[in-house]
Amino acid sequence: MSDRHLIVGAGPVGRHVAALLAERGSQVTVVSRSGRSTGIDGVEHLALDASDADALARAAEGTDYLYNCANPADYTQWERVWPPLAASLLSAAERSGAVYAITGTLYPYGPVDVPISEDLPDAATDHKGVLRARMWADARAAHEAGRVRAVEIRGSDYMGRGVGGNGHVSRVVPDALRGKRVLMMGRTDQPHTFTDVADAARTLVAAAEDPGAHGRVWHVPSNAPVTQARALADVLATAGKPPVRITSLRGAGLAAAALAVPFMREMREIIYQWERPYVLADADARARFGITPTPWAEVCRRTAQV
Repeated sequence: MSDRHLIVGAGPVGRHVAALLAERGSQVTVVSRSGRSTGIDGVEHLALDASDADALARAAEGTDYLYNCANPADYTQWERVWPPLAASLLSAAERSGAVYAITGTLYPYGPVDVPISEDLPDAATDHKGVLRARMWADARAAHEAGRVRAVEIRGSDYMGRGVGGNGHVSRVVPDALRGKRVLMMGRTDQPHTFTDVADAARTLVAAAEDPGAHGRVWHVPSNAPVTQARALADVLATAGKPPVRITSLRGAGLAAAALAVPFMREMREIIYQWERPYVLADADARARFGITPTPWAEVCRRTAQV
C-alpha cells in the first residue's frame, strides 16, 4: 500500500487531518467545493462537488484512505445535503478500495443519562441524530458485507485552533475577549465533555490506519468534563482576560427563539446535551491507539487564538 490520502472537507477536522499527514510526508489531497487552499505546505487541493459520486470516485482512484471530514454548517439543510453526500462517499470508497474513515458525532445516541460509551445504541429520535445514525449504519453494513473497510470516530463539542463558529465555546470567544456578555445554549453549570479538534484528527488517522480497528465506532480521547462557564473562563484566562457575564438561552426563551429562527429550532432538538451532564467515555480508544488528550491548558490556549 502506498500513502495516499483523500480528505473530503476543508473545515477544522479536515485541515487538522491534512496538516498531520502532510507533516509526516504523506501524499494528501483536500477536496472542497471551492478548492480553496488550506495554506498547508505539501497539500494538494481539488475543487469538487463531493456529492457527485462519479466525480468523487474518479478523484479517489488509487487512494489508500478516504476521509469524510465534511460538515454542512447549516443544520436546516442536513436532510438535503447529507444523504447524497454520504452515498457518494460510500460509493467512492467501495469503487476505489480505499479505507473509509468517518468523522462522526454523538448525535446518534440521543439523550443519555450515563457516560456515553461506544456500546450504547444509536437511539436518537431527532432528525439530525437519526440521519447520522443511518449514515454509520449504512457504512457498517457495507463493511460487514465485505464491500468496504469502514470506521467512524466520534468526539464531543470541539475546542482548539480553528474551530471558530463550529464550537459552542469557541463561537463566543471573540466577544468574550472584548469583555462582552455572551449567549450560551442551555445550562452553563453542567459537566460537559469538550474534544480538542486536533485530537479528533489524530484519532481519525489512527483508526483508519489500524485494520483491526475497522468496523466499529471509537470515541476521541478527551479531557475531563467541565461546565460551559468553566470552559470559557479557562480559555479567557490563557489570554489574561477575566470571566465575562453569560446569558443562558433555554426553556421559554429558546422556545420563543425557535418560533422565529430555523437554526434555533434545530438547536432546540438537541438542547438535551446542555441540560444535563454530557460525558464521553473514551477508554477504548486510549487503550487501542495509545492516544491521550491534549492537556486542557493547551486546548484552552489554542481556542483563544481566534
